[in-house]
Amino acid sequence: MLKLSSLAFVVLAFAFFLCFIMSTGDGSYNYFQFVQQWPPATCIRSTKPCSKQRSLPIFTIHGLWPSNYSNPKTPSNCNGSQFDAIKLSPRLRSKLKRSWPDVESGNDEGFWEGEWNKHGKCSEQTLNQMQYFERSHEMWIFHNITKILKNASIVPHPTKTWKYTDIVSAIKALTRTTPLLRCKRNPAQVKGQPQFQLLHEVVLCLEYKALKQIDCNRTAGCRNNVDIKFQ
Repeated sequence: MLKLSSLAFVVLAFAFFLCFIMSTGDGSYNYFQFVQQWPPATCIRSTKPCSKQRSLPIFTIHGLWPSNYSNPKTPSNCNGSQFDAIKLSPRLRSKLKRSWPDVESGNDEGFWEGEWNKHGKCSEQTLNQMQYFERSHEMWIFHNITKILKNASIVPHPTKTWKYTDIVSAIKALTRTTPLLRCKRNPAQVKGQPQFQLLHEVVLCLEYKALKQIDCNRTAGCRNNVDIKFQ
């Protein structure tokens, strides 16, 4: 009886291990997260050079991440084709330098390589390398977050704050889907002063083939009850 129980345990453990491998390494995913970052917020506590010249006053691409509803951080580092710089045409490179710069270190190609190898190749059966970067740039053009917020009078300001719903509503009015906001904590909170968080990233979600936008299933992001600064 003990041997049978031990065998059952081993089989069950192996099954869980297989499920884990399948969910992280083989590219199984439900949807995409298209993540745009606000460079000044990215640079606030960065340990990388983050030169002032790279702190662009526009939202830039952080990545296009195939994700799972059960764990949005998976899959990653899947089996597949490694980044090949030759596959990026001069024309596409020129576009990506505007939409997808490395705002922390200034190594644009290294940034693209890291995003493809960690995220892109997990959805290679849907988007090859060229399509992955082309689709990301198209999304950046089509949903200009900087312009959307500006049209709603949400612009960088040293003291003004907004509610989470203020920013989400402005984006949803144009995209017709619910985005996800990610914030950074105030790096220099002074005791006794009102608490706030810094707007860092805006996430738009797309269905499995990255052709249609969908509502983001919020599992993490900015805190609802804390005002947001955009600066």
